Amino acid sequence: MSNNRSGVFFGGLMLGATIGALTGLLVAPRTGRETRKILKKSANAIPELAEDLSTSVQIQADRLSASALRNWDETLDRLREAIAAGVDASQRESQVLKRQTSVEDSDPLPQQLERS
Repeated sequence: MSNNRSGVFFGGLMLGATIGALTGLLVAPRTGRETRKILKKSANAIPELAEDLSTSVQIQADRLSASALRNWDETLDRLREAIAAGVDASQRESQVLKRQTSVEDSDPLPQQLERS
């Protein structure tokens, strides 16, 4: 979760810096020709900035994906262990019930009491 927030933070930071730089250029006391030259240089840098931002977002997405996959694998392992424990407990309980049934069937005392 924090990786996702940090990616958004850095993206916002880059966007804010770009907007601030452009605003500063427009408000600065320069001639129109100088300002246009600076804006042209800034415009030429935008594709590189967009590529850097895209790479940063992709890295954050990969980290998030890897984290989700790890969490899924851990959950699946715990689920397998819980199912195995449930099957074992069920088999033990079944064996106990079979023993009790066989003991009750072989015990003559209850049968004699029923006849009396």
